[in-house]
Amino acid sequence: MQGKAPLAERMRPQTLNGYVGQEHLVGEGAVLRRAMKAGTLPSMILWGPPGVGKTTLARLIAADSDRPFHSLSAIHSGVKDVRAILNSAKRDGMFAGRAVLFIDEIHRFSKSQQDSLLGAVEAGTVTLLGATTENPSFEVIPALRSRCQTYILEALSPEVLLGLVDRALSEDEFMSAHNVVLKDTEALLRASGGDARRLLNTLELVVDGLEPNAKGECVVTNEEVMERVQTHPTNYDKGGEQHYDIVSAFIKSIRASDPNAAVYYLARMVEGGEDPKFIARRLLISASEDIGNANPTALVLANNTFQAVERIGWPEARIVLSQCAVYLATSAKSNASYKAIGQAQAHVQQHGDAAVPMALRNAPTGWMKEQGYGKGYAYDHDAQGQFSGQECLPKGMEGTVFYQPGNNPKEQATRELLRALWRDKYGY
Repeated sequence: MQGKAPLAERMRPQTLNGYVGQEHLVGEGAVLRRAMKAGTLPSMILWGPPGVGKTTLARLIAADSDRPFHSLSAIHSGVKDVRAILNSAKRDGMFAGRAVLFIDEIHRFSKSQQDSLLGAVEAGTVTLLGATTENPSFEVIPALRSRCQTYILEALSPEVLLGLVDRALSEDEFMSAHNVVLKDTEALLRASGGDARRLLNTLELVVDGLEPNAKGECVVTNEEVMERVQTHPTNYDKGGEQHYDIVSAFIKSIRASDPNAAVYYLARMVEGGEDPKFIARRLLISASEDIGNANPTALVLANNTFQAVERIGWPEARIVLSQCAVYLATSAKSNASYKAIGQAQAHVQQHGDAAVPMALRNAPTGWMKEQGYGKGYAYDHDAQGQFSGQECLPKGMEGTVFYQPGNNPKEQATRELLRALWRDKYGY
């Protein structure tokens, strides 16, 4: 094995016809295939998870177009490297858009580094191909995005990944010489995390350590894979796209009353090393935003969960978080209070600050009392049934409704109470 290129590199396709996946971009009649045939290749951002073929696709695009190809990694390169390539393209007399500049991990370029590309892309000195695992909306400056098309590369399906394995076993000289038999594939796919590069290199690692059986076969089993791959990779970046996607799915699963989906996304965050207090904060918000007064105990439990997580930390915090997530998911739901504050804020923003009724104003000084502050205030505890019926909204807003009780038993009982107290005033 020493001195050999990794299997993933050896299996990198040399023509577009050997490229697998991303049919929506490079399949017959797809957008990139049409652009390449027409010779009108635009500057573009290729966005997708690791190991789905972004770098390979960029190289094949350049090769298929018979264009000079320059490659940089944003991790190891800076403005100086970018300018050297742009100056080289100008000196070589390459006409507009001929040279291809590929920048891997372009999201790691700072704003000033990305700014250095604008003039060349605008003038057509180079056709930029940027690859990123992060959402370009967040990580690529607007000026550069506006000069590029953004294409999304999709995660590779298990069928595509296993097709790559079959091809490697039959076409690669090292792999075919080992007479590999795939008895199991589940652990191999799980260890890959959907990353084709990791999949092939993991396969090579496993095969390299196998002893042939009596038939001369190297049998790949789940146990053999797990013995050599000690950790299960999770596609989760606490500062990136997956962070927001997974926590969004977590909260929406709770909102949808699906405890199974909720604990799955919770597990993704736990395995990804998420801060348990971040998860607990999201549960607190959900308890109020999505459950509210349909079950006020939910907020109490979520708050106790946050306190418990602070005290015990990982790994036991996962149990408390799971209990809370399941409770919230299986609870009655109401966003009535959430909607009420939103509508009240919108009213304030549209109409400004209305004067507080004089009866409700504070009167800490004698002069203020003389001006009528607090005059006519009815102390509800002294009224029959502890209800005075006094007007509390500013003048001109009488009868305005912000809160509509939700359609659940607890808030329907609240609706009946409000109807009995205020009769027709609020339309309850």
